[in-house]
Formats: sequence, structure tokens, C-alpha cells
Amino acid sequence: MKRAEESAAGGWPLGPGVEFLTADANGLVALAKPEGVLSHPNRPGEEERSLLNAPYRLDGEYFEWRSAPEAAPRRAYLLNRLDSGTSGVILLARSEELAGALREHFRHQRVAKHYAALVFGAPTPPVQVWRDRLAVRKEGGVVRTETAGNIPAEAKVRVLKVSAGDPPLALIELEPRTGRSHQLRVQCASRHLPIVGDATYGNFRLNRDFTRASGERRLFLHSAETTFEYAWKGRRHRFTARAPLPASFARALRG
Repeated sequence: MKRAEESAAGGWPLGPGVEFLTADANGLVALAKPEGVLSHPNRPGEEERSLLNAPYRLDGEYFEWRSAPEAAPRRAYLLNRLDSGTSGVILLARSEELAGALREHFRHQRVAKHYAALVFGAPTPPVQVWRDRLAVRKEGGVVRTETAGNIPAEAKVRVLKVSAGDPPLALIELEPRTGRSHQLRVQCASRHLPIVGDATYGNFRLNRDFTRASGERRLFLHSAETTFEYAWKGRRHRFTARAPLPASFARALRG
């Protein structure tokens, strides 16, 4: 993995703690976003705490910057987003043409994504498929997702590890087969398995007690792997990006 300092020296104005994961010859780039960093600035002044410390055009969904005052502007087109509290793999394309082709993969759910989450409780059985129908609404720029809607949502779930405690903590793998806003957080919460640190859909009392005992403050949701195949200029390509599990997950399970 390239360090953020090396990447920035090469002309990418990476945000705080952001690292390069991998890139292919076509201009598809995977970065690792830390928790607390925005996928993109939503308003002026937020550039310094976003994925790239550069202006962002919402209409074209791209960052633009110059590596030197006299240099031509460079662009990076954002392909997917993560909530600020979620860490892990996030993808960009270096050209508008490639971005358009790859966004279709996301739109038609032809991208395999694997998340890791730490939840209060222990799912049984250890392998499940969750199917729900959600309602997504946006008020004042804030997205809220609820159950009992008409939007189908599906995810495969696998338990990786369970630690002792009351309640126990479980490290689970989540493979969403649909891409709804806040889907995984709501699906976990609706099964009384709230994600640790989720201040919107989680359990306030359990979060408070956990933070007091562990000192950890974050949403324990991590985009661990993204993989897919795509056609480009007459050839098929396979792309995989993996972001290591943050150390905070292991500390939480040990605690």
C-alpha cells in the first residue's frame, strides 16, 4: 500500500489519513478512506476533511485540482460514496468516459462489496440472507432510512467472530446485494443487532457504555473489499481492492 505522503507528492491532494490501495492501467483508482473523512465536500470549507483536499463539482461528481500553478487541471471522478463514519474502499476514475461506464456497474448492482461490522449481539444462524423492504427519505439534506417501505434490500451475512460479554460483540461480514442508503445499518438495527457506534440507528445506551469501557469512538462499519469485472475498449478487466480492517476493531473485540 502506498502511503498518503507518497501519493500527495505524486500530485494527489489526499485528505487526512487517506491512502492509495491500487490502480489499474485504465485509470481506475481505489483509495482507503478513514472514518470521519467525508467522501466529498458538501459545502465550501469542507475540502480539508474530505477524501481529496480539492474543490468538488456536484454536477459532474468530480474533484479538480492543479499539481502546480502552471499545470493543467486534473480531475478524479467519484464512483461511490461512504458515510463519513464508515471507513474503507472508495473508487475514483481519472476520466469522465471511464467514470460513466463504471457508474453503470454500480447503478445496475454489478459490483461485489464486502463490509465488516461490529455489532451488539450474536446473529444466529452464523450464515444468513437478510431481505427487507425499506423506505428512504431526505429532509433538509439529511437521509433517513426505515423499514416497512417498498424498496427491496438484500444482504448476505456471515459471523466471523463473537466475543464474550453482556451483550456479546460479534464481528460480521456483510455482502449487500442491493445498494440502498444506510441499508446495512438499518438491517442490523432492525434485527436487534445494532452496529457499534451508530448514533442514528444504533442503541444509545450500549454505545455510551461501550465508549466508556473501551475509549473507542467510531461507527464500526468498514468497506473491506470491492471487486468486479468491466469491459473497456474491447477488453474485459477484473478489478479488486481491499482495505485492511482497522486496528480499532481488534481492540474492541479484545476489550
